[in-house]
Amino acid sequence: MQIFATEQIRAWDEYTIRHEPIASVDLMERAATACYEWLMQHNYKGRSYSIFCGKGNNGGDGLVIARLLAQSNHTVTVHILEFGHKGTVDFQINLARLHDTTAGIRFVSSEEALHPIPPADVVIDALLGSGINRPTDGLTAQLIKHINNSGNEVIAIDIPSGLFVDHSSRGNTIIKARHTLSFQCFKPAFLMPENAAVIGGMHILDIGLHPDFLNTQDAPFELIDRPIVNRLLQPRQAFSHKGDFGHAALVTGSYGMMGAAVLCARACLRSGVGKLTCHIPASGYTIMQVSVPEAMCKTAENEHPAAEMDKYDVIGIGPGLGSDAANIPLLYTLFEQNRRPMVIDADGLNTIGRETALLNKIPPGSILTPHPKEFERLFGKTFNDYERIQLAQQKAAAHQLYIVLKGRYTFIASPDGKGYFNSSGNPGMATGGTGDVLTGILTGLLAQQYAPLHAAIMGVYLHGLAGDLAAAYTSQPSLIASDLIDCLGQAFQSISSS
Repeated sequence: MQIFATEQIRAWDEYTIRHEPIASVDLMERAATACYEWLMQHNYKGRSYSIFCGKGNNGGDGLVIARLLAQSNHTVTVHILEFGHKGTVDFQINLARLHDTTAGIRFVSSEEALHPIPPADVVIDALLGSGINRPTDGLTAQLIKHINNSGNEVIAIDIPSGLFVDHSSRGNTIIKARHTLSFQCFKPAFLMPENAAVIGGMHILDIGLHPDFLNTQDAPFELIDRPIVNRLLQPRQAFSHKGDFGHAALVTGSYGMMGAAVLCARACLRSGVGKLTCHIPASGYTIMQVSVPEAMCKTAENEHPAAEMDKYDVIGIGPGLGSDAANIPLLYTLFEQNRRPMVIDADGLNTIGRETALLNKIPPGSILTPHPKEFERLFGKTFNDYERIQLAQQKAAAHQLYIVLKGRYTFIASPDGKGYFNSSGNPGMATGGTGDVLTGILTGLLAQQYAPLHAAIMGVYLHGLAGDLAAAYTSQPSLIASDLIDCLGQAFQSISSS
């Protein structure tokens, strides 16, 4: 699913108006009706409403919602932000229609007109929409603060007023919504952690925008969903054998952190790899052999063995590796011996952060999986989430790497400049060891000859889907990393049957 910024969303509306065809006011009716139906289906039936409207098309949406609510016997008061201009044509049409209902209409033209909002009212925010390009100020900012300070439950239409679609809104005065009802596709703002507190629950409503428009656009970002992953899945052939699915190596573990190595190995095997060899310290030999009997082991007394590494189809390195100074020559050796794409995580990344010359030695096409703090150690600080995404794209292109920036909507930066946000996963996965599981999955997929981009897309989606399946069984608070591994088989079944 493509992720569109403001101009593309506006163009999609216009394309639908021309090619369906449909009048713009009727498209507004369709969008607002979808919001009204969402309210009726989600325990808002019978409530009273205070609806705040600007005079643009977002305000027009609010007027239609007000009319539909009033016509279904809800108590509705509409507050229109007044600056002395008429508003858009569609706004004016729907304002005239609203006069034929029981809805009360007030105009907010000064701070003195900011009356207390009845405590029981649901507030609908239809002030500004997604077209703004500067921070709110003056009366608009005062009205937003007034709504935020009311303590009422707020539902934003399209986007919380004051929030920019495709660049950072830090410092802006923004509506704080309990829910946001938006249309047709995700916008970049909805995927940034810094906006979570103002967006609340995110709901994308299908309003029937013309599907052919998607064939005319090459969006810079895409949302990874089940249909995409289903198309990438490689079915197994009847006469396959283990040699067809690759030989992976994991360079993981250290004294006291063999759990990370075990989680990574188990996930690698569950992802479908043909053979797995774990390169571990001698102190972890018994742990690995007992915990993961399907894996082979190679050990060294005091450090990780790194001989004959060129024989593996893929190497995964990092989970539980520790911060030993010997990791630096270890990575130099690995990068010299095997020039195939690797998966690098955790202490593998931290080692590169300390020895930045290693960054230029990484085999092209490798997948790096940092969380935000590891990303900062590798590439430097950024001031907001948008800058971090842009920096990830720049570094992916400069070094010909795939950077998997982990988070709620894990982001994949591809060397060709395109970015992918993952749609699966849940907050229960914010627990130790889940990153080690992801490393194992990605290593196993690369070993099976998935292209690095396809392995990254499939890996993050399967990882999140396994987390969703595990949380549905055990709950988010009690979820642990092993639960993801146990649910990987079900996750594969789910995408293969889509």
